Amino acid sequence: MTHVTVVRLQDGARAALAEHFSALPPEDRRLRFGYSLAKEAIFAYVDGIDFDRDAVFGVHDDRMSLVGVAHAAFDERHAELGISVLPEHRRCGIGGALFERAAEHARNRFVSRLFMHCLSENEAIMHIARRAGMDIVVEAGDADAHLQLPPASPESITGEYVADRLALYDFALKAQVAAWNRLNAALADGTAGATPGCEPHPRSPS
Repeated sequence: MTHVTVVRLQDGARAALAEHFSALPPEDRRLRFGYSLAKEAIFAYVDGIDFDRDAVFGVHDDRMSLVGVAHAAFDERHAELGISVLPEHRRCGIGGALFERAAEHARNRFVSRLFMHCLSENEAIMHIARRAGMDIVVEAGDADAHLQLPPASPESITGEYVADRLALYDFALKAQVAAWNRLNAALADGTAGATPGCEPHPRSPS
C-alpha cells in the first residue's frame, strides 16, 4: 500500500466537499448517509458543517480533487465518524488512513469513544470497523460500531502535530505540481494566457 496523505480541511473546502459527495454514485450516497441525498440536500449538509467544532479530513488525488473524506462530529464525550471514498480510489488504503487520522484526532481532543453508524450492508465501513477492533452491534439492517479510545498523551499530541505539518507540506507540493501540469497542458493546447472571445491587440509601431 502506498502512503496516503490525509489533510485536515477548513471552511474554504466546502465547494470541494460538495463536489466530492455529488460525485458519489447514488447507491454509495445511500450507504454513506442512510439514503441517497439529492444535490440540494448535499449542499445543505456541507453548509451545516461546523469546522470549529468538528474535524473534516480529506485525501486528494494528483489533480487536487477530493477522493476521500472523513467527517468527525463531536459532542462532549463522543465523536461520530462518517467516511466516503470515490469508487475508483478504493482498495488503496484511503478509508483506513482516514479512519486512523480521525481516531487520532478524537483521542487528542480527549474524547473517550469513537462511534460509527452505517447500514449493515456497507461492507467497506464494516471492514474498517472490524479491522480497527470496534465493537459492532447489528440490528434491523443498521450497524453501530464503537471504539474505546486511549487517553491522549504528549507523544500522541506531538505525533499529530508533526503529521499535520508534513501533510500540509505534501499538499502544497502536490498543488504546485498540479498547477504546473495544468499550465503545461494549456501551453500544449495554445490556450495559456488567452482570453476567450478576444484577439490579441497588434503592437503599435515604434
